Amino acid sequence: MSSHAGQSAVTVLGLGPMGRSLAGAFLDAGLRVTVWNRTPGRDRELVARGAAGARSAAEAVAASTVTVVCVVNNDAVDAILRPEAVTAALKGRTVVNLTADTPDRARDAAAWAAGHGVRYLDGAIMTPAATIGTPAAVFLHSGPEALYREHLPVLEALGGTHTHLGEETGRAAAYDIALLDIFWTAMAGCAHALAVARAEGITGQELAPFAKGIGDILPAIFEEMAREADGGDFPGDDNPITSAVSSMAHIVHTSEAHGIDAGVMRAAEGMARRAVGRGHGADGFTRIAELLGRR
Repeated sequence: MSSHAGQSAVTVLGLGPMGRSLAGAFLDAGLRVTVWNRTPGRDRELVARGAAGARSAAEAVAASTVTVVCVVNNDAVDAILRPEAVTAALKGRTVVNLTADTPDRARDAAAWAAGHGVRYLDGAIMTPAATIGTPAAVFLHSGPEALYREHLPVLEALGGTHTHLGEETGRAAAYDIALLDIFWTAMAGCAHALAVARAEGITGQELAPFAKGIGDILPAIFEEMAREADGGDFPGDDNPITSAVSSMAHIVHTSEAHGIDAGVMRAAEGMARRAVGRGHGADGFTRIAELLGRR
């Protein structure tokens, strides 16, 4: 039996792929788990493994001192938690919201919770459902540190690393947005590169070893860019923005010659050209982050 088994029971609301993984990890750790989902039937496997299936969200949250909610967005969270019966059942209990949404929505949820006597932590899951319950899982949390520390023994049943980013509720969502910005921009670049390569007679598997080389150099580049952005210094000795504009123009030309939409690269090229137009052509690419951040 896991050392977590003596901790508080936990409720999981939302049984999509991630929610099922969360509930499964809690069960594997020996916790008493109550589950509920808006679409009936998704709890069958978890109930067979020992979870208690609640008939309503109000019944589910009343079963545990802490409720973990993970659904599609905070509109869905509101629809589940804000009906009167559920809100009443939550009073004095803790909600850990692992739903992905914007920082402002996280702050709104915290304000609602505070106004109704509900203790609230916000969070973000930075790894796929398959990592939950393993050392590879990564969780970010924000909100009252004392509340985080109180429930950390239960949260640690989910495996991986847990990081408290501060008491300002929106910080976990802000990290999530920034990191997903990197991820989805990179995914868009990968998809576009595969399309261009295929148009030139290059298979994805032929390109992949060289694409991996690009990926391998990015961590060091990001660390350098982070230092430059924080320090306000943007040296372009090795790769000025003017050079970036030139290579981006080649990508746009080749893409459009094959009838491939180059909108994403045109947007990036446009940002770089604006930097050049403002007299920053000799600077490094990080200068664009400074220009984007101006109000």
